[in-house]
Amino acid sequence: MVARTKDYQLEADMAPARGFVSLLTGSFSTPATDNPTVAMVEAAYAAMGLDARYVNCDVPPSGLADAVRGALAMGWAGFNCSLPHKVAVIDLLDEVAASARIIGAVNCVVVRDGRLVGENTDGQGFVESLHTVVDPAGAHVVVFGAGGAGRAVAVESALAGASSVTVVNRDPVRGRELAAIVADQTPATATYTPWTAAYAVPDEATVVVNATSVGLAPHGDALIDVDLASLRPGVVVADVIPNPPRTRLLREAEARGCPTLDGLGMLVNQGVLGIRLWTGQEPDPAVMRRTLAGIFG
Repeated sequence: MVARTKDYQLEADMAPARGFVSLLTGSFSTPATDNPTVAMVEAAYAAMGLDARYVNCDVPPSGLADAVRGALAMGWAGFNCSLPHKVAVIDLLDEVAASARIIGAVNCVVVRDGRLVGENTDGQGFVESLHTVVDPAGAHVVVFGAGGAGRAVAVESALAGASSVTVVNRDPVRGRELAAIVADQTPATATYTPWTAAYAVPDEATVVVNATSVGLAPHGDALIDVDLASLRPGVVVADVIPNPPRTRLLREAEARGCPTLDGLGMLVNQGVLGIRLWTGQEPDPAVMRRTLAGIFG
């Protein structure tokens, strides 16, 4: 079943009428409604003048294997996988990129010479965005959360040159597991810190990242359990949440003199990386960000 909400339906004048579509891509997830990536990617395709489409597909877990085989049979260039398929899709692929293997999840699949190759562009998108504010090389990164976003951010930050990563998480099993992955499979050191009270960011921290869902719309005023007084001026504070772009955490950090990084950058950059992998061409990130900003208000 293809799901597309009216809000994200592109206006007819954004792209010329097409007959045969030469390049097909899309997304497999469930639920698939309210997926802003559809509008973002199709706006990029239109601006690039590509004869291409991005199809939003509601795929239950029981239908994932059929969906993957169908995409391959229909000549798709690739597709995104979102919840709950990022781990399960790995067993259906021919190859998995090194960083995606470390993270243990795939969100972007590329078809190369009939082979399905899995990538994880989430963490790479975050690092690309982080570079606009600070060089991650030598950074001490504090990551709140050890779920999919937390794993991607922690691993890719370490692979990008961060010297140390502190994982702050309420579930000690997942927190210790992520810290061990970073310490064992990347050049960075890593530690786990239990999240049992308001966390005081250590003095040595240079980048702080909220990789939880706290603050996601419609709960944009929610705040992670952090000691705001410990957010020193100059510490980069990032949030992976794109909606709203300016979460309460970012507003509080800005008020304390911290450079901030919103989740729109991560979302746009992972889209840029996906389009680059599927088409071999460079989209305009400004077009993609404007589209998302219009959706999120």
